[in-house]
Amino acid sequence: MNNKDFIAALSARTGLTAARTSKLTAALARTIADRLDDETALTVQGFGTFEVRKKQERIMVSPTTGKRRLIPPKLVLTFRPGTGLKDKLK
Repeated sequence: MNNKDFIAALSARTGLTAARTSKLTAALARTIADRLDDETALTVQGFGTFEVRKKQERIMVSPTTGKRRLIPPKLVLTFRPGTGLKDKLK
């Protein structure tokens, strides 16, 4: 499902226009992104938890050359589905 199909389905379900639904989903995505910039977890009841975690630096060995490289630390986004979502997928 692409973004256009998602907006159409959500618009049909809520009874809002596609333009209004598009603005609302964009605002939701911005709000989630802003919240995650603070490196705090965001829990959506019945859906799941978004969390930013810091991966530590590590040493990687290239399998072809055998050379060792230092991989710098980075932030990664993780998602843990909630029980409501897990039950829907069963």
